Amino acid sequence: MMKFNWSTRKIGLFAMTGIVIILVIVAFAPTHDDQSKNNGQEASSLMQVETALPVFDKITEWDEYTGRFEASNRVEVRARVSGFLEKVNFTDGQIVEKGQVLFIIDQRPFQIELNQATANYNQAMATLKTTEDNYNRVESLRETGAVSTEEYDRRKQALAHARASLELAQAKVDHARLNLEFTEVKAPISGLVSRDKINEGNLIDGGSANSTLLTTIVATSPIHFYFTGSESDHLKYARLAKNGKRGETRTEDFPVYIRLADEDGFVHEATLDFVDNEIDSRSGTIESRAVLQNEDHLLEPGMFGKARIAGSDEHEALMIPDEIIGTNQSLRYVYVLNTANEVAIKNVTLGPLHANGLRIVREGLAPEDRLIMNNLQKIRPGIVVNPQKTTITMKSSDLASAQ
Repeated sequence: MMKFNWSTRKIGLFAMTGIVIILVIVAFAPTHDDQSKNNGQEASSLMQVETALPVFDKITEWDEYTGRFEASNRVEVRARVSGFLEKVNFTDGQIVEKGQVLFIIDQRPFQIELNQATANYNQAMATLKTTEDNYNRVESLRETGAVSTEEYDRRKQALAHARASLELAQAKVDHARLNLEFTEVKAPISGLVSRDKINEGNLIDGGSANSTLLTTIVATSPIHFYFTGSESDHLKYARLAKNGKRGETRTEDFPVYIRLADEDGFVHEATLDFVDNEIDSRSGTIESRAVLQNEDHLLEPGMFGKARIAGSDEHEALMIPDEIIGTNQSLRYVYVLNTANEVAIKNVTLGPLHANGLRIVREGLAPEDRLIMNNLQKIRPGIVVNPQKTTITMKSSDLASAQ
């Protein structure tokens, strides 16, 4: 009978146990597909956020100002003589031409004055003729001594007096004729007339500082747009011009784009033609004026508008949407992703809004930074997220139609 070796049996048991353990490990070890599936499940459990790179482009910055349109010329029409208003010769609100008769004052009293002045002139002319004849007679006798010196001087003085009287009579004729002409109140400029302030049949005063206001006329083609800028803006423009990065506002026809209250874009092109000669010490602003042709007479004096003017030279800039910018007291920040898809904060220094609707970033951001575009209220610095790429949309420039 064969003896059983306990050592051999023990080795066999260990071998069998090892084989079983290996089989169990192999059976329960995850496959490559299982690992990919687990990684996908882990990623899907993370919060999804949209990320985009900031817009990096060459731009020109624009400054905006609110202003008001004013007539390029405005005249208060007043009579230069007093009398009864006989006729209003225009329709309220019509366009009138320079020299057109607007009002007629009763001319009869002035015609009588002219007739009287003319008669006085004719009388002075006759007197002058008589004195000339008298003087000519003694002039020929003076050399022979047939007339005394006293008589000669008397007739000579009479001739001078008659000539002066004729000139006075002529002046009175001219004055009476001018007053008669002033009974026709004419438009001093071409433009849009207001309503008649005084109706026919009323007595009006004329020829003084308190003369009756009859109507007003405004010239609206071209039309002016006045706006004021700050002292800092004025200094900025002066330094840009000095460095050759921008034109001189006082000497060059600088383009200005204007938007009306009911418009979305700056579609009206104007030219800057005036900058005031001093800064207002009370407000710290300086006034500027742009001129528009306004050939269709769309623009009216008194309208409000917003002007846009180039505030820099062309330069490269980073731009982001306003809605992704956060505020922490005086700081402004945005959320970005690092290489491990962890949320981080970057403080930024901001500039103005550009014409494309995006905010210019002065400092704190790089072109390769991945900006988080959504779920801004849910994320916190340090958490890992699942990024989804997107792009920043820009609105079309509202200067396109103007240019």
